[in-house]
Amino acid sequence: MSRKYKFGEKDGAYFISFATVFWIDAFTRMEYFDVIINSLDFCRKNKGMIIFGYCIMPSHVHLIFRANDDNPSELIRDFKGFTSRKMLEAIQENNRESRKEWLLWMFRLAGKRNSNIERFQLWQQHNKPIEIWSLKVFEQKLNYTHQNPIERGFVTEPYAWKYSSARNSYNDDQEILKIDLNL
Repeated sequence: MSRKYKFGEKDGAYFISFATVFWIDAFTRMEYFDVIINSLDFCRKNKGMIIFGYCIMPSHVHLIFRANDDNPSELIRDFKGFTSRKMLEAIQENNRESRKEWLLWMFRLAGKRNSNIERFQLWQQHNKPIEIWSLKVFEQKLNYTHQNPIERGFVTEPYAWKYSSARNSYNDDQEILKIDLNL
């Protein structure tokens, strides 16, 4: 892995993106989005995650954050491990999930391909953290994060995507997930 994709400054702010294995659209139901939102909220309140921006898409997450305890790598590792277990539980317990067998089969297939995984793998292993070292970089990454649902054709305005901090920035909507910086 390239050095530019590692957490360098432990107390720095970072933009990261992480995707599901095979870029599977796993977050297609409100309860699946809620797994991610609730986990981010928990990390914010209990694990020292400072959230500056986010967007949860059906197959991936964009996050601009800082680890208050100077442990960004461990924080994201724990977040991904926890959300993986919770998502698999949610899928297995959801009687309305028409793709249940296929999703579990794909996550099991990914797990078998990875010697570090016991059974299922939800997330790709890399995060590609990019350090936010200037206001210009911050604005560029936040804009990229908020434009993602538009680029994918889901909405025509950034604040219209329910699972994005663009809502926080546009009309101070803190209902879904509170962020620590409101521009």
